[in-house]
Amino acid sequence: MKRATHCAGKVFIVGAGPGADDLITLRGLRVLQQAQVVLYDALMSARLLDYVPSSAERIYVGKRCGRHSAKQDDINRLIVAKALEGKVVVRLKGGDPLIFGRGGEEALACAEAGVDFEIVPGVSAILGAASCAGIPLTHRGISSSVAFVTAHGARCGESPDLSWINLARETDTLVIFMGSAWLAKIATALIAAGIPGTRRVAVVSNATCQGQATVLGNLENISDRVAQAGLAAPMLIIVGEVTRLSEALDWFKGRQTAAFATV
Repeated sequence: MKRATHCAGKVFIVGAGPGADDLITLRGLRVLQQAQVVLYDALMSARLLDYVPSSAERIYVGKRCGRHSAKQDDINRLIVAKALEGKVVVRLKGGDPLIFGRGGEEALACAEAGVDFEIVPGVSAILGAASCAGIPLTHRGISSSVAFVTAHGARCGESPDLSWINLARETDTLVIFMGSAWLAKIATALIAAGIPGTRRVAVVSNATCQGQATVLGNLENISDRVAQAGLAAPMLIIVGEVTRLSEALDWFKGRQTAAFATV
């Protein structure tokens, strides 16, 4: 593997944050302002593109629920090709690039091509969701461990990837990314694995954005409650007794209009 041999261009793999445009890092914003090419995702605020120079090339490469504008291998090749043209390339990704964001694959493509790159961390979607829904992922006396898993594995088709199911018995708070399409199946699998049906669950939709909504329940009823509420993807599923704290700590609910007007 090559690593950062001399190349006129450079790639910045940037975390755009959990959704709200003002939750990108200062470093990420500064990099955007230098961009000559931006390849951007679906799960990020479109307003971030306002900070990109008007002369920059903008390329949408988003993936949503099976609707892929580009395959990952093609994205990797495009990133490298643009950098080899001597350009400053920003790969703008929702959340943090290295938490179920495939940023590692894109960095490897750069390394193998000898392209200089930098990874700019972002606020993960789950950190934004938990903060705005008032759910401490760890809390003294309730949760001393947390695990992040995805229901959408590399070979995932019509059924969720449940290779992590046994982990649910060993951790206090389980966060499930990309599981909204299989919420009922996931809840059923967790109960079958020995998790009590009364275990508390929260589902957070459109985290940190003005349309954020949180539905609380337990493994037995969460799927019905989410359906009744009409929650839309993207969603994050949080399993654990800490979700009970949202009833008292959800500061974001009911204050969204005021918050967005004053920030």
